[in-house]
Amino acid sequence: MSVSLPDPIFKKLITVSANVIDGNGHVNNVAYVQWMQDIAVEHYASIHGVAAQGSNSTWVVHEHKIEYLLPAFEGEEIEIQTWIADVRRVRSLRCYKFVRRSDDKLLVRGETDWVFVDAKTGAPRAIPSSVANIMPTLADRNF
Repeated sequence: MSVSLPDPIFKKLITVSANVIDGNGHVNNVAYVQWMQDIAVEHYASIHGVAAQGSNSTWVVHEHKIEYLLPAFEGEEIEIQTWIADVRRVRSLRCYKFVRRSDDKLLVRGETDWVFVDAKTGAPRAIPSSVANIMPTLADRNF
């Protein structure tokens, strides 16, 4: 009997709202970082990560890398894609792409280095197999 793993790329379609437009008339840089965090949390929840990790652990961001390639504007539809590039002892690298639906142009790409920590002390802790085993990985970072 074979076990079917979920698609390693998690996707979400959003429409750019007026509240993320900056003084230059396009999506504010900070909005992308927020969207990166939001989709990471959604993806993790979809693979039942919170249940697998228990209440004594959590994830925190060690580092974000982001490259802005093209601007996005109010009303445009953007597909956000995220995937887990690797799972290490206490860290996991997650990648992201933001693609404008109307022309399939890559707007932004990024990655976040997440650290698994003790929820009370904040000290890094080893990622248990119960968590690592449910995290589908795609090694191609495409960054």
